This record gives sequence, C-alpha cells and structure tokens, in this order.
Amino acid sequence: MTNRITQLFNIEHPIIQAGMIWNSGWRLASAASNAGILGLIGAGSMYPDVLREHIQKCKQATDKPFGVNVPMLYPNIEEIMNIIVDEGVKIVFTSAGNPKTWTSWLKERDITVVHVVSSVKFALKAQAAGVDAIVAEGFEAGGHNGREETTTFTLIPMVKEQLEIPLIAAGGIATGKGMLAAMVLGADAVQVGSRFVASEESSAHQAFKQVVVDAKEGDTQLTLKELAPVRLIKNKFFNEVQELYKQSPTPEQLKELLGRARAKRGMFEGDLDDGELEIGQIAGLIHDIKPVQAIVTEMLQEFNTAKQHITTLQIY
Repeated sequence: MTNRITQLFNIEHPIIQAGMIWNSGWRLASAASNAGILGLIGAGSMYPDVLREHIQKCKQATDKPFGVNVPMLYPNIEEIMNIIVDEGVKIVFTSAGNPKTWTSWLKERDITVVHVVSSVKFALKAQAAGVDAIVAEGFEAGGHNGREETTTFTLIPMVKEQLEIPLIAAGGIATGKGMLAAMVLGADAVQVGSRFVASEESSAHQAFKQVVVDAKEGDTQLTLKELAPVRLIKNKFFNEVQELYKQSPTPEQLKELLGRARAKRGMFEGDLDDGELEIGQIAGLIHDIKPVQAIVTEMLQEFNTAKQHITTLQIY
C-alpha cells in the first residue's frame, strides 16, 4: 500500500509502532522497521547516554527508517535533540508540549517531524507550527492521554475535517479491522502501542506483558488528571489512588503518592502491585505474546480480509 504516510517515512505499510516508555527500546523499534512499518524508540524513559546507545544499536539492527519519540517535558530535552541530530535520526515524533518549540529547529536539520495530539485544537496548532504529520490519539489509548476524553472514533473524522497534512490515528487500534476502520474515518495510517507491548521484542517485563494478555474489558481506567492523565490497569497502586481521591486531594498529595519511577517499577521491573501499569483499553483484545513480524502480518491479513468483506455488506 502506498499513500502519503508510506511515502513520507519511506515504509512499506502505513503502521507506526508507538514510542512507549519502558517498552520501546532498540529491539522493538528495529523489529518493527524490519517488518516494513515505522519503528520508534521511546526516549521518554531514557537518559541521554542510554538513548544514544539505543539509537546506535537500532542502526546496527536495521537498515530501514526508524524514529525517536520525544516527550517535550523531558528535563534534558536539548541534549536529547542534539543526540538525535548527531546520530543521524531523520524522524522525530514529539508529544506533551508546544510543537512550536522544536519543530522549526528539527526541520532545519532535515528531520521529519510528527506531533501527537488529543484534540482538533491542538492538531491545528501543530499544523500551524509546521509539522509534517499529526498523530491524533483517542481516549482509549494507554499511557498519558488527553483530558477531553474524546474517543478515536469521533476524534479522527473531526481532525480530518480541518487538517491538510497527513493524519495518523492512535488509541484503541490493535487489529487489522481497527486499522481499516481508522482509515475509513480519514486516517492515512495508524499508530499501534498496546499490541506491541505484548511482543517478544518489547522491553517490558514479562510479568507486565502477561498482565496485558490477561486483561479484560473494564480492567483499565484513566486517572490522575490533575497531574497528567494516564490510563492504568487496576492494581494495588491504582486502588490507593482511588482511595486518596475520596479525600479530595491536592495535586501535591497526588504527587506524593505517585512518587518517582512508578512506571519503571511496574512496566520495566514487573512490580504488579505497586507499579504504574500503563496500557490501552484494547488490551482486552490482546490474547498472546508473539514476534513483531507475526503481529504485523496478522494485522495486514485481517485488514485485507476486512477490506474485501466490506464490498459484500448488506445494508438494511
């Protein structure tokens, strides 16, 4: 399939592997790129020297395009951006910040820039800032999310209606049918996160991967809106957050409970009780852990089958 996104990134299939903290190291990114999609290294959980190492290992593991996802709230953002340029990375996905801050600087250095948003308002701001494409992420997504709680099914057509640049849909997409639905609604491609958490190449702890596979509908919930909205699997830590909410806590009290490195403890180290377990609602449709290539092949086969089936639909 060839469209604006496959041409923009020089990839075979219009699928992007999301750059998720504690899950998206060089093994996942290189496997995704080798499967014909765009792999992303998640810089949000990496110190600068660690990011450089992952970029270098990814370049050794694939000769296909890959990128780096950079949350702009990162404290070492200037050092991170300079490493990306030094190492010759040509695709950067930015999130959690104002796209005006870095877009021009990156594009002046011949880097393709994509910004992640959760609303029409911020999609238009990113377009005005000069980004090359937008990821519009719905409320269903894992990890940090938008406060508006706009679902992917409504967000994508609303953004598409006003956007001129390529649009990538994210949030609740883990299957070929979901991919087709997003593209029917106007997306040029999809970004997939949770499904790749449960891959063999993901850097997530095996215990966390198994929790994702075991998750059912209703096992996740968006919380901590006063800090940064995040969708979590319900565990001991999540229940402690809910108990604190009964006391109408201040943001400072929530920060105190959250502490430091909760996400690392949960997703990377496998502390299923006291860790922060970030995953999307689509986890209820993820039933196994398999190689990235198998995931991509399965998605594409289901996409093509569903696409053919649409022509036979009877409308009553």
